[in-house]
Amino acid sequence: MTRHRGFALLGALVAVVALVCGVIIAGYGLLDSGSRANAGGSGDDGSADTRTRGRTPVGTAAPAVADNWTGTWAAAPVGAEPGAPVGYPGRSIRNVVHTSIGGTSVRITLSNLYSPVPLLIGGASIAVGEGGGSPEAVAGTMRRLSFGHRASVTIPPGGQIVSDPVALRVPYGGDLLVTLHTPRAGGPVTYHRHALQTSYLADGDRTRDLDAAAYTPSRRVWRYLTAVDVLNREARGAVVAFGDSITDGVGSGYEANRRWPDVLAARLRDRHIGVLNEGIGGNRVLSDASSQRNGASGLDRFQRDVLDRAGAKVVVIDLGINDILRGRETDPARITAGLRELAQRAKARGLRVIGSTLTPFGAHRGYNATTESVRDRVNEEIRSGRVFDEVVDFDKAVRDPYAPDRIRPVYDSGDGLHPSDAGYRVMGRYLSLRLLEDVAQDRAQDRAPARL
Repeated sequence: MTRHRGFALLGALVAVVALVCGVIIAGYGLLDSGSRANAGGSGDDGSADTRTRGRTPVGTAAPAVADNWTGTWAAAPVGAEPGAPVGYPGRSIRNVVHTSIGGTSVRITLSNLYSPVPLLIGGASIAVGEGGGSPEAVAGTMRRLSFGHRASVTIPPGGQIVSDPVALRVPYGGDLLVTLHTPRAGGPVTYHRHALQTSYLADGDRTRDLDAAAYTPSRRVWRYLTAVDVLNREARGAVVAFGDSITDGVGSGYEANRRWPDVLAARLRDRHIGVLNEGIGGNRVLSDASSQRNGASGLDRFQRDVLDRAGAKVVVIDLGINDILRGRETDPARITAGLRELAQRAKARGLRVIGSTLTPFGAHRGYNATTESVRDRVNEEIRSGRVFDEVVDFDKAVRDPYAPDRIRPVYDSGDGLHPSDAGYRVMGRYLSLRLLEDVAQDRAQDRAPARL
């Protein structure tokens, strides 16, 4: 072989290798976008901070496990809304939700879990709200949402759908307006009962309205909407608060965002960690509620409401009081066994698990010697470390030092069971941020953690 022929052969080989590498790289990119297409700060004062960096996604929404998506808000589907057996045909529903972290793109999840018939969403939009629970949108922020690049979508009975992502500067600790038009009857409305936040209704397709002129206040519930996720390159994951009415915020002020997960979210904004509230009033660990007002059992809904949430890295479990008060469970071992199973399932998915002691209810009508004994024994087992790897002692945080079976009066909303805004503030600040230090360490090696 001559030298010239050798160089020619070598050059041809290099060209072939380069071509193969290019095909592999291009194929990887197509696979990545194809997988997406197939998938259905501030300080404690809570002031907004829109300083985020992100990338604009291509195609439809990524699955919840995608690294770049992080939940900023969530609400567990509770049941079928009373008084709305066929939905809201010919109307627009405007949900107002409050973010924990911000981002540069956003997507939503809609649920038809509690309807036996398909739900047609004729149109949907998302916008930044003016704040304070108002249904008015900030000018220039209204975005039309699509589903598989289509403006309308039909959600099957018992199903859910994830929207395509849309570019939007989502604020930290701000309001978003998610508006849905339902052109025809869609069966019972899947809703979240204790929103503590007014939703709004309007006649016709008002999904693009910036002002509130067409909207009238409705009930303090969230309809169909179960999650809002953002793209944020600084995000370090999300903490999921999983519990009952005490996590849901019952007893807290309306339109105020003062639940204990809201307080925690304000503390974590500078760390770019989302907080997702998956509390359901009346919820139990072991059994479904007797009505559709209190949701499926914790064991049943844990996959959907915790493990499937975008960017979940930590779960805080505060559940069990209703097994005692409503489920009339007198065996504490059954409750702690259920809690232990939840912890094991979370750890198997790589989540850090923090469990809470059960808070006092000595002034509640369900209190007696038996219920208090069960609570005490559940708390003893939790504090022992045999249920959760990490424990936050919410019982100690809010109990009256002079009457430990009762909530301290200043922390009591008035029913002897649910904390007041002051009580939720103490709970939200009692959870040590040290327990959350290792969230998404792979994304934060070059960032010094903020001082506690």
